[in-house]
Amino acid sequence: MAQQLKMGKFTYQQAGVDTRKAAALVGDIGTLVRRTQHSRKLLGAFGLFAACYDLCEYEQPVIVTGCDGVGTKLELLLEHDLLEIAGKDLVAMSVNDILTTGGDPLLFLDYIGIAALDEEKITRLIAGMTEYLEACNCILAGGETAEMPGIVPADVIELSGFCIGCAEKPDLIDPTTIAVGDVLVGYPSQSIHANGWSLVRRVLREFPDLVTQDELLAWLQPTRLYHDVTADLKKADVRPKAMSHITGGGLPENLERLFRGMGADLQIPRWDLPGIDRLLAHVDAVDRFHTFNMGIGWVAIIAEDDLPAALAAGQGGILIGKMVSEHGVRVSVLGE
Repeated sequence: MAQQLKMGKFTYQQAGVDTRKAAALVGDIGTLVRRTQHSRKLLGAFGLFAACYDLCEYEQPVIVTGCDGVGTKLELLLEHDLLEIAGKDLVAMSVNDILTTGGDPLLFLDYIGIAALDEEKITRLIAGMTEYLEACNCILAGGETAEMPGIVPADVIELSGFCIGCAEKPDLIDPTTIAVGDVLVGYPSQSIHANGWSLVRRVLREFPDLVTQDELLAWLQPTRLYHDVTADLKKADVRPKAMSHITGGGLPENLERLFRGMGADLQIPRWDLPGIDRLLAHVDAVDRFHTFNMGIGWVAIIAEDDLPAALAAGQGGILIGKMVSEHGVRVSVLGE
């Protein structure tokens, strides 16, 4: 090594990091970024050291924040070359959490860790993010692409997402207003979403022929964005008592965090996802409800008088239960 140092000097590029290539990529994705700036725009240019957004349209602004990733689902998305879905999952996992507060998702930032810069892969990831961000009127405000040779394996990509939202202080959702007799409306998921995949992968390792390729692709469809539900509730002047994004922990754990000395009795429809019954046959009968969304990705808790409007909000709303005085969440499946 000492002899090599005497012969010449090393560059960052020789060490596996190409900063010039990374800078060029920022310019190349400009068209994708601009797609997320229509009615909302950054205050200042994209690509600076930090992003700015003017909150003057809010009278009593409260900032809400969230961050998440894609979890071990990412392994299968990379294996099946579904990078756009990974980008969508990354957005939905954070944006949906912002929506539970009653806030508007304003800015999204991503972190991508990769062994060596790959413009095609990164552009496809960002294209997926952009499609979802454009749909919910949230700006792709910036991010970080980190080349980490020797740390991140060549066939792996690390992903993290961060969302910043804002709500008018009087419009914040307040779960302390939940009362016995309030009803719960569930909105369907469009796949397993981005939780529970460590268990799915374990089952698939044990039973590699469990599902067909088409069934697996159905499981891998992106996490649904529920901005349509929250937007329709606002239009109908319905103020939910609480809203929950059903992620890790399933219906019981994600709902119980909202309750104070109360509970809910739920009856949900059978999960209509190709091949899912074969997966669930290998999963503990109780644990499945604490691992998967079981076909319900979003729940709104509302006063019973608001039920008709809530059922019409977004796509597929159904009455799944009622608040009761007994503590805890009890879930059963229709027909079982």
